[in-house]
Amino acid sequence: FTVEDDKLWMLQTRNGKRTGFAALRIAVDMVEERIISRKEALLRIEADHLNQLLRPVFDEKDKEQAAKEGRILAKGLPAGPGAATGRMGFHAEEAVAWKKNGQPVVLCRTETSPDDIRGMEVAQGILTARGGMTSHAALVARQMGKVCVSGCEALYIDYAARTMRVGEKVLHEGDWVSVDGSTGEVIQGEVRTLPSEVLQVLLGGKLEPKKSSLYQRYARLLRW
Repeated sequence: FTVEDDKLWMLQTRNGKRTGFAALRIAVDMVEERIISRKEALLRIEADHLNQLLRPVFDEKDKEQAAKEGRILAKGLPAGPGAATGRMGFHAEEAVAWKKNGQPVVLCRTETSPDDIRGMEVAQGILTARGGMTSHAALVARQMGKVCVSGCEALYIDYAARTMRVGEKVLHEGDWVSVDGSTGEVIQGEVRTLPSEVLQVLLGGKLEPKKSSLYQRYARLLRW
């Protein structure tokens, strides 16, 4: 509330949303700059933020190449963190069939319902044209630890024709599609996925700790 010229005004405010990567960097850097205490930094990190740090990510070079080729189709809501790529399936039964054949699948729906649960369970990622951060798709995906982009209104899914249209581009059932649940981006074609930098350091030693500023901040936070 503010008082101006003997009048009372109410200003609308809201919490600024940020990714787990941003939350970690801000918290650790502010401690190093002696702006906040370690205790306050820990209180600013949510459990979901740490979950994001452990989710798969896209290979940066592959994603940059996709952007150069104009294959980033649309952007929705980053409802389930991580990166996923697979063949498009429009029904739960199709998703289960692709999985049985050893093919990764991204379940694409206008919006999901409890009837889609079997398909959501086997899918690498979930993509919907409708819904928000608390929609059925978003809530179930986060509970299952699935990558999800919801509310991507630029998409039009035609179940009868088994196609997904984005502007003038038309994708068909079985085509490859990639979804970035951390940014909300939908990408045409296959984009290589990698374990998170944290897991690359901890499992298998594929990445040296000194070469990952993300891991260094993560380890510092855990020590606190």
